[in-house]
Amino acid sequence: MSLFSNLELSIIAPAFLAGLLVLTTHVPLGRQVLSRGIIFLDLAIAQIAGLGVIIAYSLGWEAGGWQVQLIALGAALSGALLLYASERLWEDNQEAIIGCVFILAASAGLLVLSSNPHGGEALKDLLAGQILWVTYSQLIPVGIIYAAVLALWFGLGAGLRVGRGKQQSPLLFYSLFAISVTTSVQLVGVYLVFASLIMPALAVQKVRQHPLLRAYITGAGAYAAGLMLSALWDLPSGATIVCTMALICGLSFIMFSAAYKQAPATTQP
Repeated sequence: MSLFSNLELSIIAPAFLAGLLVLTTHVPLGRQVLSRGIIFLDLAIAQIAGLGVIIAYSLGWEAGGWQVQLIALGAALSGALLLYASERLWEDNQEAIIGCVFILAASAGLLVLSSNPHGGEALKDLLAGQILWVTYSQLIPVGIIYAAVLALWFGLGAGLRVGRGKQQSPLLFYSLFAISVTTSVQLVGVYLVFASLIMPALAVQKVRQHPLLRAYITGAGAYAAGLMLSALWDLPSGATIVCTMALICGLSFIMFSAAYKQAPATTQP
Protein backbone atom coordinates (compact mmCIF):
# COMPACT_ATOMS: atom_id res chain seq x y z
CA MET A 1 0.00 0.00 0.00
CA SER A 2 1.32 3.43 -0.94
CA LEU A 3 2.42 5.86 1.72
CA PHE A 4 -0.01 8.38 0.28
CA SER A 5 -3.03 6.13 0.30
CA ASN A 6 -6.25 7.50 1.75
CA LEU A 7 -5.90 5.37 4.86
CA GLU A 8 -2.41 6.58 5.70
CA LEU A 9 -3.17 10.19 4.86
CA SER A 10 -6.14 10.03 7.21
CA ILE A 11 -3.63 9.24 9.97
CA ILE A 12 -0.69 11.38 8.90
CA ALA A 13 -2.70 14.53 8.11
CA PRO A 14 -4.12 15.13 11.63
CA ALA A 15 -0.76 14.18 13.14
CA PHE A 16 1.01 16.74 10.95
CA LEU A 17 -1.60 19.36 11.82
CA ALA A 18 -1.03 18.59 15.51
CA GLY A 19 2.68 19.20 14.99
CA LEU A 20 2.00 22.52 13.27
CA LEU A 21 -0.27 23.60 16.12
CA VAL A 22 2.38 22.72 18.69
CA LEU A 23 4.96 24.74 16.76
CA THR A 24 2.77 27.86 16.70
CA THR A 25 3.27 28.42 20.41
CA HIS A 26 6.45 26.47 21.07
CA VAL A 27 8.69 28.29 18.59
CA PRO A 28 8.26 31.75 20.18
CA LEU A 29 8.30 30.21 23.66
CA GLY A 30 11.46 28.30 22.82
CA ARG A 31 13.22 31.43 21.60
CA GLN A 32 12.38 33.11 24.90
CA VAL A 33 13.65 30.09 26.84
CA LEU A 34 16.98 30.34 25.02
CA SER A 35 17.09 34.08 25.62
CA ARG A 36 16.53 33.56 29.33
CA GLY A 37 19.07 30.75 29.56
CA ILE A 38 16.65 28.33 31.24
CA ILE A 39 16.86 25.51 28.72
CA PHE A 40 15.33 22.78 30.87
CA LEU A 41 12.31 24.80 31.96
CA ASP A 42 10.18 23.05 29.36
CA LEU A 43 11.18 19.60 30.56
CA ALA A 44 10.41 20.53 34.16
CA ILE A 45 6.99 22.02 33.38
CA ALA A 46 6.16 19.17 31.00
CA GLN A 47 7.08 16.63 33.64
CA ILE A 48 4.96 18.42 36.25
CA ALA A 49 2.01 18.46 33.85
CA GLY A 50 2.67 14.79 33.19
CA LEU A 51 2.62 14.11 36.91
CA GLY A 52 -0.80 15.75 37.06
CA VAL A 53 -2.00 13.47 34.25
CA ILE A 54 -0.60 10.39 36.03
CA ILE A 55 -2.33 11.36 39.28
CA ALA A 56 -5.61 11.88 37.43
CA TYR A 57 -5.31 8.46 35.77
CA SER A 58 -4.54 6.84 39.13
CA LEU A 59 -7.78 8.32 40.46
CA GLY A 60 -9.64 6.53 37.70
CA TRP A 61 -10.51 9.47 35.47
CA GLU A 62 -10.59 8.88 31.73
CA ALA A 63 -7.96 10.23 29.36
CA GLY A 64 -9.07 13.50 27.82
CA GLY A 65 -11.69 14.16 30.48
CA TRP A 66 -12.04 17.60 32.00
CA GLN A 67 -10.80 16.33 35.37
CA VAL A 68 -7.52 15.21 33.79
CA GLN A 69 -7.13 18.55 31.99
CA LEU A 70 -7.85 20.49 35.16
CA ILE A 71 -5.38 18.55 37.32
CA ALA A 72 -2.65 18.69 34.66
CA LEU A 73 -3.11 22.43 34.16
CA GLY A 74 -3.27 23.07 37.89
CA ALA A 75 -0.05 21.12 38.42
CA ALA A 76 1.73 22.91 35.57
CA LEU A 77 0.60 26.37 36.71
CA SER A 78 1.67 25.60 40.28
CA GLY A 79 5.07 24.50 39.02
CA ALA A 80 5.37 27.57 36.81
CA LEU A 81 4.54 29.89 39.71
CA LEU A 82 7.07 28.08 41.89
CA LEU A 83 9.78 28.54 39.26
CA TYR A 84 8.75 32.15 38.72
CA ALA A 85 9.21 32.78 42.45
CA SER A 86 12.57 30.99 42.44
CA GLU A 87 13.76 33.14 39.52
CA ARG A 88 13.00 36.26 41.54
CA LEU A 89 14.53 34.95 44.77
CA TRP A 90 17.45 32.81 43.58
CA GLU A 91 18.10 33.82 39.98
CA ASP A 92 21.72 32.62 40.04
CA ASN A 93 20.58 29.08 40.89
CA GLN A 94 17.51 29.00 38.64
CA GLU A 95 18.82 26.36 36.23
CA ALA A 96 19.81 24.07 39.11
CA ILE A 97 16.38 24.52 40.73
CA ILE A 98 14.67 23.70 37.42
CA GLY A 99 16.70 20.49 37.20
CA CYS A 100 15.75 19.51 40.73
CA VAL A 101 12.06 20.17 40.05
CA PHE A 102 12.22 18.04 36.91
CA ILE A 103 13.78 15.02 38.60
CA LEU A 104 11.44 15.36 41.59
CA ALA A 105 8.35 15.39 39.34
CA ALA A 106 9.69 12.44 37.32
CA SER A 107 10.40 10.41 40.46
CA ALA A 108 7.00 11.23 41.93
CA GLY A 109 5.39 10.03 38.71
CA LEU A 110 7.24 6.72 38.95
CA LEU A 111 6.08 6.28 42.55
CA VAL A 112 2.45 6.92 41.60
CA LEU A 113 2.70 4.43 38.71
CA SER A 114 4.49 1.76 40.75
CA SER A 115 1.22 0.12 41.79
CA ASN A 116 -0.30 0.33 38.30
CA PRO A 117 0.12 -2.89 36.27
CA HIS A 118 0.05 -0.80 33.10
CA GLY A 119 2.31 1.89 34.50
CA GLY A 120 5.17 1.23 32.10
CA GLU A 121 2.95 1.66 29.07
CA ALA A 122 1.35 4.77 30.52
CA LEU A 123 4.77 6.31 31.15
CA LYS A 124 5.93 5.46 27.63
CA ASP A 125 2.85 7.13 26.14
CA LEU A 126 3.40 10.20 28.29
CA LEU A 127 7.04 10.55 27.24
CA ALA A 128 7.00 9.48 23.60
CA GLY A 129 3.41 10.48 22.91
CA GLN A 130 0.86 9.00 20.52
CA ILE A 131 0.81 11.61 17.79
CA LEU A 132 -0.42 9.16 15.15
CA TRP A 133 -3.60 8.61 17.16
CA VAL A 134 -4.52 12.29 17.20
CA THR A 135 -7.94 13.10 15.69
CA TYR A 136 -9.30 16.30 14.21
CA SER A 137 -11.81 16.59 17.04
CA GLN A 138 -8.94 16.68 19.56
CA LEU A 139 -7.31 19.54 17.68
CA ILE A 140 -10.27 21.93 17.93
CA PRO A 141 -9.92 22.77 21.67
CA VAL A 142 -6.12 22.74 21.26
CA GLY A 143 -6.37 25.30 18.47
CA ILE A 144 -8.59 27.52 20.60
CA ILE A 145 -6.17 27.36 23.55
CA TYR A 146 -3.16 28.09 21.36
CA ALA A 147 -4.95 31.00 19.66
CA ALA A 148 -5.59 32.55 23.08
CA VAL A 149 -1.97 32.00 24.11
CA LEU A 150 -0.66 33.60 20.90
CA ALA A 151 -3.04 36.52 21.26
CA LEU A 152 -1.70 37.21 24.75
CA TRP A 153 1.89 36.55 23.68
CA PHE A 154 1.91 38.98 20.77
CA GLY A 155 -0.54 41.36 22.41
CA LEU A 156 -0.09 41.82 26.14
CA GLY A 157 3.19 39.93 26.02
CA ALA A 158 4.77 41.95 23.20
CA GLY A 159 7.72 42.72 25.46
CA LEU A 160 8.43 39.01 25.82
CA ARG A 161 9.77 38.73 22.30
CA VAL A 162 13.49 38.12 22.04
CA GLY A 163 15.48 41.32 22.07
CA ARG A 164 13.07 43.30 24.26
CA GLY A 165 14.69 42.40 27.59
CA LYS A 166 14.30 39.12 29.38
CA GLN A 167 12.99 40.58 32.64
CA GLN A 168 9.77 41.97 31.17
CA SER A 169 6.50 40.24 32.11
CA PRO A 170 8.05 37.08 33.61
CA LEU A 171 4.79 36.03 35.29
CA LEU A 172 2.93 36.15 31.98
CA PHE A 173 5.73 34.16 30.34
CA TYR A 174 5.63 31.41 32.96
CA SER A 175 1.83 31.24 32.90
CA LEU A 176 1.55 31.01 29.10
CA PHE A 177 4.37 28.49 29.09
CA ALA A 178 2.54 26.26 31.56
CA ILE A 179 -0.72 26.42 29.59
CA SER A 180 0.97 25.63 26.28
CA VAL A 181 3.12 22.80 27.59
CA THR A 182 0.22 21.18 29.46
CA THR A 183 -1.80 21.09 26.25
CA SER A 184 1.11 19.81 24.18
CA VAL A 185 2.22 17.04 26.52
CA GLN A 186 -1.14 15.31 26.25
CA LEU A 187 -1.09 15.75 22.48
CA VAL A 188 2.45 14.74 21.44
CA GLY A 189 4.35 13.69 24.59
CA VAL A 190 7.23 15.12 26.64
CA TYR A 191 9.99 14.34 24.12
CA LEU A 192 8.33 16.15 21.23
CA VAL A 193 7.43 19.07 23.50
CA PHE A 194 11.11 19.59 24.33
CA ALA A 195 12.21 19.10 20.72
CA SER A 196 9.59 21.52 19.38
CA LEU A 197 10.54 24.18 21.91
CA ILE A 198 14.33 24.06 21.67
CA MET A 199 15.47 22.66 18.32
CA PRO A 200 13.80 25.09 15.85
CA ALA A 201 14.64 28.04 18.13
CA LEU A 202 18.26 26.89 18.34
CA ALA A 203 18.45 26.40 14.57
CA VAL A 204 17.69 30.08 13.91
CA GLN A 205 19.73 31.55 16.76
CA LYS A 206 22.10 33.23 14.28
CA VAL A 207 19.40 34.27 11.82
CA ARG A 208 19.08 38.03 11.35
CA GLN A 209 16.03 38.27 9.10
CA HIS A 210 12.68 36.66 9.86
CA PRO A 211 13.99 34.16 12.47
CA LEU A 212 10.51 33.27 13.69
CA LEU A 213 9.27 32.41 10.20
CA ARG A 214 12.37 30.34 9.46
CA ALA A 215 12.00 28.48 12.73
CA TYR A 216 8.39 27.65 11.86
CA ILE A 217 9.40 26.37 8.41
CA THR A 218 12.26 24.30 9.85
CA GLY A 219 10.05 22.71 12.49
CA ALA A 220 7.24 22.02 10.02
CA GLY A 221 9.68 20.34 7.65
CA ALA A 222 10.94 18.14 10.47
CA TYR A 223 7.42 17.04 11.44
CA ALA A 224 6.56 16.26 7.80
CA ALA A 225 9.77 14.31 7.17
CA GLY A 226 9.58 12.47 10.50
CA LEU A 227 5.98 11.38 9.97
CA MET A 228 6.74 10.14 6.46
CA LEU A 229 9.79 8.20 7.60
CA SER A 230 7.89 6.61 10.47
CA ALA A 231 5.15 5.55 8.06
CA LEU A 232 7.58 4.22 5.44
CA TRP A 233 9.67 2.17 7.84
CA ASP A 234 7.05 1.46 10.52
CA LEU A 235 9.03 3.28 13.22
CA PRO A 236 7.76 4.89 16.44
CA SER A 237 6.48 8.25 15.26
CA GLY A 238 7.47 10.42 18.22
CA ALA A 239 11.06 9.18 18.37
CA THR A 240 11.41 9.39 14.58
CA ILE A 241 10.22 13.00 14.52
CA VAL A 242 12.62 13.95 17.33
CA CYS A 243 15.60 12.40 15.53
CA THR A 244 14.57 13.93 12.20
CA MET A 245 14.11 17.33 13.84
CA ALA A 246 17.56 17.09 15.40
CA LEU A 247 19.10 16.37 11.98
CA ILE A 248 17.19 19.06 10.09
CA CYS A 249 17.65 21.71 12.79
CA GLY A 250 21.33 20.82 13.16
CA LEU A 251 21.92 21.25 9.43
CA SER A 252 19.90 24.47 9.46
CA PHE A 253 21.97 25.82 12.36
CA ILE A 254 25.19 25.13 10.45
CA MET A 255 23.82 26.75 7.29
CA PHE A 256 22.43 29.81 9.08
CA SER A 257 25.62 30.22 11.13
CA ALA A 258 27.72 30.16 7.95
CA ALA A 259 25.46 32.78 6.38
CA TYR A 260 25.71 34.89 9.54
CA LYS A 261 29.53 34.89 9.39
CA GLN A 262 29.51 35.89 5.72
CA ALA A 263 26.97 38.69 6.19
CA PRO A 264 28.23 42.31 6.22
CA ALA A 265 28.96 43.65 9.71
CA THR A 266 26.52 46.50 9.15
CA THR A 267 23.53 44.18 8.77
CA GLN A 268 21.03 44.71 11.59
CA PRO A 269 19.02 41.91 13.31
